[in-house]
Amino acid sequence: MIRNVFDAILETGHDENFEPTITDEFCPTDAPAGSSAKVEVLSERIRKGLPLWHPEDRVSFNTAASSILRVRN
Repeated sequence: MIRNVFDAILETGHDENFEPTITDEFCPTDAPAGSSAKVEVLSERIRKGLPLWHPEDRVSFNTAASSILRVRN
């Protein structure tokens, strides 16, 4: 039973030379940082061999609220 990433590495090894492939499936997500939706997007990217982070991904939990606070200050 694999319980964490270290167990997975021990069981299946690792690929130090892994090069992710960018395809049409590699698109940004608006899922909030730290949300289960974001974790699912990241998991799916890994399963598909895509890069983990997209430069246009949402980077905060509440982007809208943080931009409103900046305008008011």
